[in-house]
Amino acid sequence: MPFKAFLLITVAATCVFGTGYMLSAENTGAFLWLNQMFSSQPITVPRASDTQSLKASSPLQQPPSNNPLGFMMTNVAEQYSESVRYPLWSVPLTPEQVRGYQGNQYEPVDLPLGNGGHFKVSLEKFRFTRGQPILIVASVQGPQIVGDTLDATLETPASRDKVRSTTLTATNTSGYYEGTLSSDEDPGEYRLIVEANVDGKTVRHASSLTIEPYLGDFEGLDDSYISNNNLVIPVHFSPESAGFYALSAQLYDGQTPIAQLQTEQRLDMGSDTLKLKAHGTVLANRKIEGKLTLRHLQLRQLPARPGDRTNYAYGPDDGYSFSPPNLDTLRDTPVVNPESEQRAALLKRLAAKL
Repeated sequence: MPFKAFLLITVAATCVFGTGYMLSAENTGAFLWLNQMFSSQPITVPRASDTQSLKASSPLQQPPSNNPLGFMMTNVAEQYSESVRYPLWSVPLTPEQVRGYQGNQYEPVDLPLGNGGHFKVSLEKFRFTRGQPILIVASVQGPQIVGDTLDATLETPASRDKVRSTTLTATNTSGYYEGTLSSDEDPGEYRLIVEANVDGKTVRHASSLTIEPYLGDFEGLDDSYISNNNLVIPVHFSPESAGFYALSAQLYDGQTPIAQLQTEQRLDMGSDTLKLKAHGTVLANRKIEGKLTLRHLQLRQLPARPGDRTNYAYGPDDGYSFSPPNLDTLRDTPVVNPESEQRAALLKRLAAKL
């Protein structure tokens, strides 16, 4: 982004945020959404019960009453300066952020029924590789009258054509039904329709899923090593077709998340290697004992042409554990990015003048 354009956007954003601050009737200074505006990390909104503790624990929760705009701009500058310490391909990861970075999560849809009842459908994931069985679990809770089976149908969103159907049967647990559908269909988006006969009326529950093509196989890790203040972790993958791929994964020490890692490169046919790197800013000064683990590996096959869809593949559920080399040489030294440093300096100067 040109430097002048960045300056104009920054000033405009500051004016908008300042207006929001002054119009807020219950503003206490706890604008955590603003503090994280320039960060790639997911936003965590405090509960009402935490408000008092937030005020007491952070001196930034009490803005200067005569200059709220300057206070907010200072927060933006500090948050941006902190975020640009890390390279985009190796950012710190907190326990609260873990789920947000996991790319194949299905969120159950809860359909309210009359008399306080609920109709919910759950899947083990959102993206299925072509040929994998789709396990469906449905529950109908409340004083509704239903039968021993439910009907499940897979259909295309645009044409509403039915491509697969099955029957969900009642389990030993009251109100629960389960069954499987085949995903041996063309890759793309699909609608899952589950129908229940509730009090003599047909109730339709709709949710979405995608079927992904087979992209290839993960084949484990090579020995990790230190290079240019990075822990390099080679991941072997054998693609079905050559092209550009992007790999992301989460680095753990035991059950403690350390960093979100990502890389992008071209892979050729046959076994090839993607190199994830954990920068010194996320690993230095940590006491690592035993093995590290890569979890939630997600591979994207990037579109060869505009308009092509992005295809996905996923690593093993347990991830890969490995013994790292000696990490004592890693340094907590921020990455060098002159453009980001200029932006951070500009934000600080603007904050000082407000």
